Amino acid sequence: MTVQTTRRPSSPERDGGRSIQRTAPRPIAPALPARRRRDPLWAKMTIVFGAVLMMAAGAGLAGTNWLVRSATSNVTEGNLLGGNQKSRGDGGGDLRGPVDILLMGVDARKRWAVDDLRSDTIIALHIPASHDQAYLVSIPRDTAMKVPPFPMSNYPGGTAKATEVFFHGAQNGGGWTGGAQLMAQTIKANTGMTFDGAAIIDFNGFKSVIDALGGVRMCVDQRVKSRHMMLVDGKPMYLADARKAGGTKKEVWHEKGCRDMEGWEALDFARQRYGLKNGDYDRQRHQQQLIKAMAKKAASSGILTNPVKVNNLIKAAGKAFVLDTGNIPVAEFIFGLKGVAANDMVLLRTNNGTFAGDGNGRETITPKSMEMYEAVRRDRLAEFILANPDVVANEK
Repeated sequence: MTVQTTRRPSSPERDGGRSIQRTAPRPIAPALPARRRRDPLWAKMTIVFGAVLMMAAGAGLAGTNWLVRSATSNVTEGNLLGGNQKSRGDGGGDLRGPVDILLMGVDARKRWAVDDLRSDTIIALHIPASHDQAYLVSIPRDTAMKVPPFPMSNYPGGTAKATEVFFHGAQNGGGWTGGAQLMAQTIKANTGMTFDGAAIIDFNGFKSVIDALGGVRMCVDQRVKSRHMMLVDGKPMYLADARKAGGTKKEVWHEKGCRDMEGWEALDFARQRYGLKNGDYDRQRHQQQLIKAMAKKAASSGILTNPVKVNNLIKAAGKAFVLDTGNIPVAEFIFGLKGVAANDMVLLRTNNGTFAGDGNGRETITPKSMEMYEAVRRDRLAEFILANPDVVANEK
């Protein structure tokens, strides 16, 4: 497997003073495509995953251009990278080279304050310069990281778990923007990886996106009890709410086997880590599987050819994600990445899929995984995988 290494030329720096949230203009609908083709990974990603899910791979979606541009007007945008996006020297600014996206998942329930959130899901999405593949690389939540000072939230700097970095950036008015910017800055300082764009996923809103897809097919490889949900009179409820409710209560167990799951079930399974053989590493793999399952469902179910279903999908996504595409317009981002299908997503394991503790409840990154992060930065990931095939995760 070869990977193109041509870097993108320089481009002007983004306006660091742009507003935190804005709405993209709604362009005029272009003519329908004249032939069948794969539609871009980023298109599928934008609608369904804020930054990761919307193309109709190999399906020849009628009216794709209009649909994608219409969808971009519903995407909430924010300055999530600050000054931490790829530099011009590293090829940042356009889409002719490799593209790297930082994905952060938060659990933003109504009863929790905006500044009391941690990012339990941290994934780097890497698309090589060839634009014919997509890789998902997780950063373990308990990784000990050196966190730089962050004036926006008055954080003085120090050492913290990766999951805590978002929290420190969100303090004192930093909010989600501060949390994301400090996360990007910290990942760069500890791994060398930089990003063209970023997305924050609100897992509480993620459920509605999966439901708008009509559910997804997931494979449970280990029987595990839910630590988050309970059935009350047959309806799923968060444990804190279920304990206060009356009615017949039943524990939620995710049984082994492959099946179609509703939004709450798929999301709940992907969030479990206690009771799994490899703890958070199994959870990382399940979350990667969920992302891929969503992409496959969007590609194969015909949802993107049904205007009513598309509208429901767009509305759900608009409530669940915040997106940053750097200084590149969202629509340009979408149409700049062609040829990557959902089945071309490769799930990769960090630390060989097992806990690499330092004795204090924190993890270190193994030299091999640091080589993998460096391969992402240098766009040599395909070559690294050929030399280290064991980093590819088993999807079942």
